[in-house]
Amino acid sequence: MRMKAFVMRSIGSVGFVDKPVPQPGPNDAIVRTTKALICTSDSHTVHGAIGPRENLTLGHEAVGIVHAVGDQVRLFKPGDRVVVGAITPDWGDLASQAGHPSQSGGPLGGWKFSNTKDGVFAEYFHVNEADANMARIPDSVADEAAVYCADMMSTGFMGAENADIPVGGTVAIFAQGPVGLMATAGARLRGAGLIIAVESVPARQDLSRFYGADVVVDPSRENVVERIMALTGGAGVDSSIEALGAEATFQQCVEVTKPGGTISNIGYHGHGDVIGIPRLAWGVGMAEKTIRTGLCPGGRLRLERLLRLLEMKRVDPTRLTTHPFRFDQMERAFEVMDKKLEGVIKPLIAF
Repeated sequence: MRMKAFVMRSIGSVGFVDKPVPQPGPNDAIVRTTKALICTSDSHTVHGAIGPRENLTLGHEAVGIVHAVGDQVRLFKPGDRVVVGAITPDWGDLASQAGHPSQSGGPLGGWKFSNTKDGVFAEYFHVNEADANMARIPDSVADEAAVYCADMMSTGFMGAENADIPVGGTVAIFAQGPVGLMATAGARLRGAGLIIAVESVPARQDLSRFYGADVVVDPSRENVVERIMALTGGAGVDSSIEALGAEATFQQCVEVTKPGGTISNIGYHGHGDVIGIPRLAWGVGMAEKTIRTGLCPGGRLRLERLLRLLEMKRVDPTRLTTHPFRFDQMERAFEVMDKKLEGVIKPLIAF
């Protein structure tokens, strides 16, 4: 049995190929894809951020229908509608047992889709440790919303969780792309008292206000650090979140975070060899500013909690969808996301 897959042929080159439908191991599942999202990290991969790959199926955000399961899978059966995490850890690994499942198997080892194995931009895809790495979608939650649990909601909310935002506290979120917007929504859910979004694109500024930003600072029009310091009476914010993956915005996070505060990095730093820390703003190393990083959390428990937020209508991620495409239009969809054409935020792919 064969299927269509959208792959990275080599660095800088993508296209469709035919591949065999994967088979499940004893603890695994095969999912028939129904909806998927394209991520900027797919672009980073194609442009060589993690090195060369040959005919690797791209994509890590998808929902679908269980097609087959291994004989040791207990919680799922063919026909179940499921969401699968972008990160699919090996839960018996020592890193998982130490509380860092996303790093199982080595640094970033929980990130398997379109990194160390074929991803989800195919008619069918493989899920390791299915009982632990996917979740059943409630009947009241549409695929178009559930697919955001795979990465955007999980990563954005992790940014707010890792930022340790005090209830009623202040937070600055740098960049309002899909992950940054979900970090803004997460900051509101965490009870932030003042949410400052940093963004220059008008449509993203509007969305940031929809998701909870109280103030939007436009870096194309004003000095970001000076404005945030003024908004906080010169004290700086309790927490900052870097959601772009750029050295300049990371440094600004350090500069605007008060002593004793937390800098949460969820941006994908896909270029360069060194990220510098501003020495004086860091208190020459002694300002008690905590820097926390993370890879999108994995696991069924995480997915079920995110799905509950959708079921209870605490957040609506579908406002991020700007461009719907069919699977046979993947080449154009990838170009739109890769080159950030037509005001794209997230392209949704229907299979």
